[in-house]
Amino acid sequence: MGDTDDYERPRWLRDLLRFLPLKSQFVLSGNVRDLQLSAIAPGAVAAQPLTAVLGTELIRAGYASVLLYDPLSGFRLLPIPGAAPAIPKLLEKLGLQPGAGGASPAGIELFGETLERLTVPTPGDPPVALIADFASRLTVRNEALSPPEHQMFTRALVLSHLAKTRPYGTPSRPFFNSVLWVVDKEGDLPDWLLVDNPRIRHIPVAKPDPRTRRLLANSLVKTLKNGKTADGLVLQAARTAFAEQTEGLLLVDLTAIAQLGRSEDLDISQIGDAVRRYKVGVTEDPWAKIDRDKIRNGFRFVQERVKGQDHAVTHMLDIVKRAVTGVGASRRGNRPRGVAFLAGPTGVGKTELAKTLTSLLFGDEGAYIRFDMSEFSAEHSDQRLIGAPPGYVGYDVGGELTNAVRERPFSVVLFDEIEKAHPRILDKFLQVLDDGVLTSGRGDRVYFSETFIIFTSNLGIYKVGPDGTRTPNVTAADSLALVQERVRAEIERHFKLTLNRPEILNRIGDNVLVFDFIRPAIAEQIFAGMVRDILDGVRTSQGATISLDDGARAQLATLCLADLSNGGRGIRNKVEAHLVNPLARALFDAEETLGKQLAIMGVDSTPEGITSLTLGAVQTASAKVA
Repeated sequence: MGDTDDYERPRWLRDLLRFLPLKSQFVLSGNVRDLQLSAIAPGAVAAQPLTAVLGTELIRAGYASVLLYDPLSGFRLLPIPGAAPAIPKLLEKLGLQPGAGGASPAGIELFGETLERLTVPTPGDPPVALIADFASRLTVRNEALSPPEHQMFTRALVLSHLAKTRPYGTPSRPFFNSVLWVVDKEGDLPDWLLVDNPRIRHIPVAKPDPRTRRLLANSLVKTLKNGKTADGLVLQAARTAFAEQTEGLLLVDLTAIAQLGRSEDLDISQIGDAVRRYKVGVTEDPWAKIDRDKIRNGFRFVQERVKGQDHAVTHMLDIVKRAVTGVGASRRGNRPRGVAFLAGPTGVGKTELAKTLTSLLFGDEGAYIRFDMSEFSAEHSDQRLIGAPPGYVGYDVGGELTNAVRERPFSVVLFDEIEKAHPRILDKFLQVLDDGVLTSGRGDRVYFSETFIIFTSNLGIYKVGPDGTRTPNVTAADSLALVQERVRAEIERHFKLTLNRPEILNRIGDNVLVFDFIRPAIAEQIFAGMVRDILDGVRTSQGATISLDDGARAQLATLCLADLSNGGRGIRNKVEAHLVNPLARALFDAEETLGKQLAIMGVDSTPEGITSLTLGAVQTASAKVA
């Protein structure tokens, strides 16, 4: 229970009470399976099921009793706390036979007959309301009603027009014997019953707004450990955090979160942890376990794998530190821990930075989820991410993105080459960046609040002219400052003018990191590292120690570093062509004649692009191996 200082009846309930004297039947749809906040006593509110709130309010409105029907139990009189006992002979008067527990089972035919007896009452009888709960389940297929189903709804249609009000109470007021259909969706009932029917009113039940969540949070946080003894500031902070971090959740979820907190003995100050555990379904928080010394010294760790992008590494580590500490980052709306947009030429380390970041944060690249967005260029490819809607092929499989994040809620999610995705896909990213949640095709909410989102793109490296031709926007001859300026301008133009989605770029903010071209000095470092790794791999796998003399190294470097337009990936391709392939050929062809201590004495390449190495055993004459 909580204070009622700010409580007022929700809009749907005010709408219902206003039209009770005017309409004979009502259809309530939407958030009908949630708890509803209700004033249960002067100065106290509580979250109760919809049917309980309806029963209480209808009795307060002057109805003598409230009858509840559902397809499983049938009819029963709804007990109302604090109200006079329901009329015991009402069920019998309606032709029903109460069984064990006071319920009277009834199928759809008996329901229709009872509906007729109820809505055409005997003169002088007190007003009665009927709540038909789970009315969506009264039919098997709404578009193809069975004869009994069609007859029952036809009865309901005719009765909605035949029903008359009668005076009752002191002072006398008009009352129908009202019928309230509680359905999941308005379309669950036949259209011909509802559309253009002036005697039936549809009332949508909305999800709880922030004020409603705060009212309930005020009472729930007091049930946690130390909640009853906490001072006003602590209570206020806990209530605010609870209400903000549960945006989009239902009152039944808030109640469950409080129960989870009590079960796991969480302090009132840990209400945010209870919310996280409820959303992602795990107790451990890998973000809280991240070694801060490792992050503090992360620059050197990342630099080992991402060369020549010190400015981008520094900016990325700043985002990481902000995500770990929570400084300046509101957790409202379940937004991801961090978001970064990596732009720049191909092969400069954008994807490698995402992998390295995953290893730095979680110690395992298995927490890295990658989507190649070139595979999502079709209009309806968003269904691959979130899953197909009901009735479509693949509905039972789920979405690739929603499934992956549900399985690994603590992860780095990489969307590679985002500019190649269909614009419709970008709307899904807007939901993730803004609300931190996606609803799968099956209707499940998947939370991204513990993920680190990274986009990569080649936008801005080329620009499209008026005639449709692509021309370089930046080149390796440009300074880093000029590259950053031109690339950012082109990215902004693309999102604002081409895609007409500037709001996505606004969600990313200043976290657009522009990578530099691979400059010659950095290319030398990348080349040296690749050669070292390859020779170390040969020693491990083949047991042969390969050395590379200065002359051969210079020849190999000339071949591999002649063209840097494809960045580090291009260097790797050249190293494979001019070192890995001829070395594998030489070791395979001369396995018996060469020793285990070998030296590469020379590198030769033909005009046709065939490379051969001059190998020799250490301290022996060299041999030419083609």
